Amino acid sequence: MKKNYMVKRYKKGDLVYAKVRPSVILVVRFYIRNIYHCSVQNDSKANILLYLDSELMPYRKGVNKAKFHTTG
Repeated sequence: MKKNYMVKRYKKGDLVYAKVRPSVILVVRFYIRNIYHCSVQNDSKANILLYLDSELMPYRKGVNKAKFHTTG
């Protein structure tokens, strides 16, 4: 009999962002029953946010920064 093992894509402490809010950086706190429990980086008062693997993307510094154009 073959066992199905869920491979965790992110580990505790990894920086990620949600596809629906890419400007908010999240920190993975723990992973239970196929759900990632994340908190907002540098915000200790924020609630724990729950996401499925398919809803998260890895954070890469420089790639995720929004580009703003200024006129002048």
